[in-house]
Amino acid sequence: MDYVKEYKSFVSSHYLSDGVRITAGIVLPAIIFNYFNLLSAGVVVALGAMSVSITDTPGPIHHRKNGMVACIIINTLMALITGLAAPHHITLGILIVVACFAFSMISVFGARANSIGVSALLMMVLNIDRQHEGWDVLINAGYILAGAVWYMLLSLLLYSFRPYKLAQQALGDCIMATANYLRIRASFYEKEVDYEKTYQQMMEQQIVLHGEQNLVRELLFKSRDIIKDSTTTGRTLLMMFTDIVDLFERTMTSYHDYKALHDAFAEDDILEQYRQLILELANELDEIGIAVKSGRRSEETGLLTEHIKKTKEFFDNFRNDRRNAENVDSFISMRHILHSISDIAGRIHTLHLYTAYDKELSKKIPKQLDHDKFVTHQPIDWKLLKDNLSFASNNFRHAVRTSIATLVGYITSMLLPLGHSYWILLTIIVILKPAYSLTKKRNYERLIGTILGAAIGLLILYFIKDNEALFVIMLVLMIGTYSFMRNKYLVSVILMTPYILLLFHLLNNASFKVIITDRVIDTAIGSVIAFLANLILLPAWEQEQVSNYMLETIRSNKDYFKTIAAAFTGNPVTNTEYKVSRKNAFVALANLSDAFTRMLSEPKSKQKNIKQLHQFVVLNHMLTSHIATLSYYVKPSAEKYASPDFTPLINNAATRLEDAEKILQDIPAETVAPEAQPQNIIQQRLQELLKARRSELQQGVHESDTQRQLTEFKPIADQFNFIDNIAADIKKTGQQWMEL
Repeated sequence: MDYVKEYKSFVSSHYLSDGVRITAGIVLPAIIFNYFNLLSAGVVVALGAMSVSITDTPGPIHHRKNGMVACIIINTLMALITGLAAPHHITLGILIVVACFAFSMISVFGARANSIGVSALLMMVLNIDRQHEGWDVLINAGYILAGAVWYMLLSLLLYSFRPYKLAQQALGDCIMATANYLRIRASFYEKEVDYEKTYQQMMEQQIVLHGEQNLVRELLFKSRDIIKDSTTTGRTLLMMFTDIVDLFERTMTSYHDYKALHDAFAEDDILEQYRQLILELANELDEIGIAVKSGRRSEETGLLTEHIKKTKEFFDNFRNDRRNAENVDSFISMRHILHSISDIAGRIHTLHLYTAYDKELSKKIPKQLDHDKFVTHQPIDWKLLKDNLSFASNNFRHAVRTSIATLVGYITSMLLPLGHSYWILLTIIVILKPAYSLTKKRNYERLIGTILGAAIGLLILYFIKDNEALFVIMLVLMIGTYSFMRNKYLVSVILMTPYILLLFHLLNNASFKVIITDRVIDTAIGSVIAFLANLILLPAWEQEQVSNYMLETIRSNKDYFKTIAAAFTGNPVTNTEYKVSRKNAFVALANLSDAFTRMLSEPKSKQKNIKQLHQFVVLNHMLTSHIATLSYYVKPSAEKYASPDFTPLINNAATRLEDAEKILQDIPAETVAPEAQPQNIIQQRLQELLKARRSELQQGVHESDTQRQLTEFKPIADQFNFIDNIAADIKKTGQQWMEL
């Protein structure tokens, strides 16, 4: 790991920006109120600020503003209602059940609505032990309202100073995630490559990359100011994102059988040279990503271009020395890999130029696509909520599970003589997620993080007695807590626990041993309740819904293939149609990979036909990769080689994918078409060219029209054949998955 690069990436990321903003929003009210000897009021105002920060997640500014406004209203009401109900145990128990169900159900409206619900539940829990009477209930709610409004104004003000900063930071993360994906692809060129491990890493990284791409789409395509293309920065960011998605598609291209290449060049180091070039491409992307995040121009050294030139010279000499009639196929593949590397290098050069935000260059950017087709919209449709009020809905089951678990946690806190018992409820609410695997992971991180954090807090309080020093340490811990909250939860909890311990110590000089004991015990109890609830209360297993992800992946890949293949029959589609089909295929594949990864964390008894599912996921990765490869040849070669002869291959592959859909839907077998191999005129043409080329090589002819035509036509024919064969394998694997 390059720690310098990791450091540069972190300090310029939106995660650190979020951490600093949230910390400032929480701490400043407490400091100001403390100056006027109103610290207790300042703490409540800070609580209001903290609650709204939960919903201030990255996204278009109007979504963030609307989310914060809704959060302010709901949290103020929750503080008021909880204050009135807190003295009455039965009333409070009813409130906990109803609130947990209602605010868990609103997650059907998307991630931001879910964060509003979580914030409301935390507000309820944190006000349970703060019992007030009479007008104090209203005053407490007023302080929370003031803190919430303060944080929203602070967030909007900071955005107005740098409206493009968040988009730049997210785009930089997207570029660096693409670099990591490229590094994983480079592993295929290692001599001792572990194919299964590499494919698993690819799947996991594609999930990460999909999340980064989706965030950038939201920030760019849903932000009115950027879509208007009114500024150089806005236009440049749009073009950079378009180019990095195109570059990602280029990295997915696959021309060959890696095992066959290793067999053909086992005694040579040319594959290692290719691997080093691909790693250089990834490093260049990392430099661009960091530059975009920090808002500076990236530096292009020119070394990459020089190394590619030297590798090309080496390849030409190597090919001339080693090429013969038997290995001509392998050399054609190697040549196209090198062309692909050169193409990606050219795209990287363009990205370097964009980081200058040159006004003249931005004027040359072509008219953008219909952006609205690339993002999903989540309207507040109450019919959607009504439709989810059934046990068939995971959201409904999660809401019921959360309500029962928190009620059990509340009763437990009443029965056991524990201090700060609301931490039990807090733990349950934070840990419980709709999916078993997510809850399991969060449970582990919460428990381990709390124990490690308690140890750190104990050491800090034992060795450091100066309150000013402790306050500075607490601020650093706060920044770390909120910086890692959304991407490294374990680290966040490790930092959060000592931060809370220091906070209690500074506020009332409480015994840190008592606080640590309460924190660890309450967290352990909450973790146990959350784990049992997730295991036995209407559990949601991935096997119940993975078939939906499988079907969507097949459909999206089929549409992606037909969109690309149409150009080779003389009927090309529009650029927008092509890019929408590509985006849908990538998203569906990432969702399927994510579901498979979650299933791996579930009990073995709940992993239905896991080997067949893994094969299915890998086959779809390969299919998407080959379709992406085929798309590369549309512009230079589709018009030249367009022919009705491609139609039988296209129809056969599409039919096989449609059959796979029917099999997964358990449609009767008589509706599934029997396997048939169409007359493959394309393959016949390819074999004729190969035969002619081998004959030329035997006669010592190295350059000819046949050689040039074969170089252009063979990759196209190969991709159609690969796609057709993989479609057959997907159909077969789907059948096996259903039968076992």
